[in-house]
Amino acid sequence: MPQSSDAPSAPIASFIPELDRLASDVMADWKVPGAALAVVQDDKVVLARAYGQRDVEANLPVTPATQFAICSITKSFTATAIALLHNEGRLDWAKPVRDYIPEFRLSDPVATERVTVLDLLCHHPGLPRHDWVHEPGDLAPADMLGLMRHLELSRDVRSAFQYNNLCYNVAGLLIERLSGQSYQAFIRARLTDRLGMNVGFNLDDLEASSEPARPYKMHEDTRLPAFRLPITTTASGAMTTSVADFANWMRLHLGQGAFDGERILPAALIGELHAPRVYNSLPGYAEFGQAHYGLGFQCNSYRGDRLVEHGGGWIGWNTQMTLLPDFGIGIAVFTNRSPNQVPWTLTLHIIDRLRGREPIEWRERFRKRREEALDQIQADKGVREKGRHASTHPAHELAAYSGDYEHPAYGVMSIREQDGALHWSWRGLFATLGHRHFETFETPEVQDRYVPDSLPLTFLTNRDGAIVSLSAPLEPAVADIVFVRLAAGECTDAAFRARCVGSFKWGAITHRVTLDSEGALELKSDHQPAYRLAPEQGRRFRIVGQAGFVEFCGDGTIADEMIFHQPGGTFVARRTDE
Repeated sequence: MPQSSDAPSAPIASFIPELDRLASDVMADWKVPGAALAVVQDDKVVLARAYGQRDVEANLPVTPATQFAICSITKSFTATAIALLHNEGRLDWAKPVRDYIPEFRLSDPVATERVTVLDLLCHHPGLPRHDWVHEPGDLAPADMLGLMRHLELSRDVRSAFQYNNLCYNVAGLLIERLSGQSYQAFIRARLTDRLGMNVGFNLDDLEASSEPARPYKMHEDTRLPAFRLPITTTASGAMTTSVADFANWMRLHLGQGAFDGERILPAALIGELHAPRVYNSLPGYAEFGQAHYGLGFQCNSYRGDRLVEHGGGWIGWNTQMTLLPDFGIGIAVFTNRSPNQVPWTLTLHIIDRLRGREPIEWRERFRKRREEALDQIQADKGVREKGRHASTHPAHELAAYSGDYEHPAYGVMSIREQDGALHWSWRGLFATLGHRHFETFETPEVQDRYVPDSLPLTFLTNRDGAIVSLSAPLEPAVADIVFVRLAAGECTDAAFRARCVGSFKWGAITHRVTLDSEGALELKSDHQPAYRLAPEQGRRFRIVGQAGFVEFCGDGTIADEMIFHQPGGTFVARRTDE
């Protein structure tokens, strides 16, 4: 229940002019086109305010009804939905995820069996973000479940907080599995419809609304319209709504699970959602306490007041929800520019005023940080350029790098040589690569579409100099992600493989090559077990289960030589009539 303040609270009407001036100033600082805010106090919406433009080019204003993508604030809805299922006995959130989704797998078998539903909700399975699995935006939520078994863990289960959108994606699939409804249908029927909220679950929903905001992004200090990038981990960050409707979500949580006299969730479970569970970080400013994560909510304190909050960010969107449960205060600020500190500046000013305190100059503090960050961009570029080894050249002709390279979770990266340059494509993203140094190329900075800026791609060779893989630092918490070159060339041609069938002799040893029932080559050497030959590149085949590979040579209708490339050396076996 709300507690009385230790200082007289200021009525919100008394500082609206001051708040309006601050909003105008801080939006100018951060070049934010539009912002909307809602304030709840004592179960009433005491303020709904809008500033600036939801669409600069069309000169359309923001109103409290303007629809924004709320991004990761969606996690508070997902966790609350799981709490509903837990309350109804349809799941026990302390039990392993595999009790409910048997096909759930992580790369570590022990972690697979131990990770609970609660671990998903408080980012505790040991899995780092691996956001590039979903960020290209081409996979459906269900498609990502099976990929998780191929992602490297960076910590043991429950040893450290690691924010993870893929885990909330699993939570969304769990809701569907247990409810028999789509995630969207369950959230609407059990939560948002009962709260009178108009919500969407993707950019199509937002753009079809009567008042969609248009997103904007920054390139250094220049504001640009943001490109359209879908959020496909729906349960982790795809919801859209307005601050006018979102105020009811804050009323539900400040009301300990009750809304307009209806009990939606027991107060005890609201307390569990809001309780700090996993240590997150040290305070960035002296006014804040140490941060923890609850279940879909961040837990902190500000000037001694308990905060339950969550932010949301995506390209073109920056949002913030902040609750002071002990004082019945809730504040939401949505903006259509990423990233920026308008939400926190306005939120903290309103808290200070409502709590009867002299406001801290957060605008100046954050503006200083912004200026430092802009300076740092240039410094980082300089250091990066110094780290480049000039006057180096690729070790191969560009055509040698052409091929498809695959990782079982991250998909296929394609490299093609055209007009004297390497062209990169990956799951709908594409760019022309620049040569950084040695065997490393990199993506450019692109402003009109989504490309990972300055992503280094390093090509790796085997001991014979053939390019066999490329690696990219797509997840900084683990080693570079390695994409193995897919088979290509004559080795993939069934007719060529048929020409390789026969007996080849090296010294006194005969090596017999046959075709199995699937059309794959099999090698049986004297006194050795049979080994499958997997196509690699050109006329090369990998000896499955061994460290070497073989290459078939010959210009006639049949291969007349089989060359063994093994750790102990290179050996030639010639065709025999045996």
